[in-house]
Amino acid sequence: MSEFEGYVRRLAEYLMVTAQTAPKGRGEDSLVMRVLSGEEKNKLADAMFAMAERTGKKRYERDGKNVEQSDAVLLVGIKPHRAMGFDCMACGLGCKGFDAFSKQSGEFEGPNCAFKLIDLGIALGSATKNAAIFGLDSRVMYTVGVVAKAEKMLDATVIIGVPLSATAKSPYFDRKV
Repeated sequence: MSEFEGYVRRLAEYLMVTAQTAPKGRGEDSLVMRVLSGEEKNKLADAMFAMAERTGKKRYERDGKNVEQSDAVLLVGIKPHRAMGFDCMACGLGCKGFDAFSKQSGEFEGPNCAFKLIDLGIALGSATKNAAIFGLDSRVMYTVGVVAKAEKMLDATVIIGVPLSATAKSPYFDRKV
């Protein structure tokens, strides 16, 4: 954490606005977001360390350290949704098959409409671009989303986490695996 924790928290809330206003397929919004700081952020870091212990996957410990070093974490996910009606087959099921399919759970829930996942990517790109404009260091992290989902920190089928920092040197660079 830095002396700028409050500033980073406010900017993270602004980043939710930039993610929210990013273009969406058919203009249909499926995003859900939350900013974690202070005790909530520390709870996420602790859960990441526990996941590393449980699974033996060192990436959760590495990324948990990054969360611990961050001032705030932006969680961005997509709500449970129906097919968009394009029948593009990108999900492998077609729209009728998608809507009839029994949802499957793993680290995330699926299937997910490819267009909703594209919307998520565009929103993350918009948020991280604006983070950089405001001088924040950030990194898009799958592992943060996996743990946030397991801890029920956001009601979404897929979650991606974006730790944010305002320190002299980015904690997300020169990371050890």
